[in-house]
Amino acid sequence: MALPSGVATGIGSLPGTDINEAVRTVFGELPDWPYLPELPGRGVGSDMIGRGAALLAGLPVQWWASGWQLADLPGRDARRAADFLERDLDALHEVADAATGPVRLTAVGPFTLASHLWRRTGGAMIGDHGALADLTGSLAEGLRHFTAAAQARLPRAQLSIQLDEPGLPAALAGRVHTESGLNFYRRVPVESARDRLREVVDALDIPVVVHCCSTEVPLRLLQEAGVGAIALDLTLIGLDDVAAVDALGEYLDSDGRILAGVIPGFGKADPGMAERAAGRITALWERLGFDPELIAQQVSVTTTCGMAGASWDYAREAMRAGREAARRLRG
Repeated sequence: MALPSGVATGIGSLPGTDINEAVRTVFGELPDWPYLPELPGRGVGSDMIGRGAALLAGLPVQWWASGWQLADLPGRDARRAADFLERDLDALHEVADAATGPVRLTAVGPFTLASHLWRRTGGAMIGDHGALADLTGSLAEGLRHFTAAAQARLPRAQLSIQLDEPGLPAALAGRVHTESGLNFYRRVPVESARDRLREVVDALDIPVVVHCCSTEVPLRLLQEAGVGAIALDLTLIGLDDVAAVDALGEYLDSDGRILAGVIPGFGKADPGMAERAAGRITALWERLGFDPELIAQQVSVTTTCGMAGASWDYAREAMRAGREAARRLRG
């Protein structure tokens, strides 16, 4: 029940600064699989990296100059980030304390966090594989406490957590820029990345979804790490891209589940959004030669990425279009 298919859900960020309004909207518009949204518009500490840094256990952080870095003691902005997380959980309790169905939490994953969190001596933590291992262990422990706190507020809900990893493909390919911007950190070996992610998955008592909006989503690595579902931008995969389509087909053929990003994260709403979204998924299914009835068992519908840059009116219309697209796919 924690990872439903055949329904509409969302990715993460929303516009505005009112977390109670955001949670009410999500639970109202996406009742089959609501999630705890992020509101980066609140400022430093509400951003993806700040939220993740605030979750680290035993690794104090601070905002310095133009980025997050390790510190001897938590800085003012780190305390602010922790306060945002607490308010978010309180909003969940206020809006949905009686929820009995699936609810998804959100947090940044270890590789994206390590690519943007600086060591005190300089350089990102992704550049030191020992530091990456320490950060992963700290994040896993912090996420364990975070999910337990959420479960205490929603005692009957079926929780899962989404780890946002837009930076994972760059880390695997050695394309994360150094501090100067002139060079790149060495790549993270596939085996090490799989083990680090497995460490996080194994530390949690709830299913893990990984969101990666890239043309190079490492599907096999994520599946081997024990990830329960993968959220991806399906609009980035062309039906004539044989390698990408075959890789996705292999993942789905092994009972993999996806959150298919088929609705734009911002723009102008129009009546055809739902039809186009459903059509993109069915076109992929036909290209793969799979039984159409399996769509509702393996696919949920969502936006291509977060909607922090959208208007509230568009965000609501996008959620409604997702619901209609999911209904069309269920037949």
